[in-house]
Amino acid sequence: MYYLWVFLIGGFICMLGQVLIIYTNITSARILVTFELIGVLLQAFGLFDAISEFARAGINVPIVGFGASLAKGAMSAVKSKGLLGAFTGGLEATAGGLAAAIFFAFLFSLIFKSRTKN
Repeated sequence: MYYLWVFLIGGFICMLGQVLIIYTNITSARILVTFELIGVLLQAFGLFDAISEFARAGINVPIVGFGASLAKGAMSAVKSKGLLGAFTGGLEATAGGLAAAIFFAFLFSLIFKSRTKN
């Protein structure tokens, strides 16, 4: 049953992004930033953990989860380091994911040839 909820919630988030791409003039980059901001706001108001318990990877894996991780790291770093933690905490919390993304992007750039889209 967990897999069904993960699929439905994650699929809904992706469907929402696709609907915004198709029916509005909003660029993909702005939609990406909007979803990340939604994750930050959900974490800031304390709603993300409750949703995450129910939706699991359906909300944690998309960009909404990344925004929540940034906010959670920044908020915990502010508690321990003060105001400077607001600038460093988010990156500390997401460093593993960012490093993996950069590594695999580099690896795939060596394997596949890039070309412009026609």
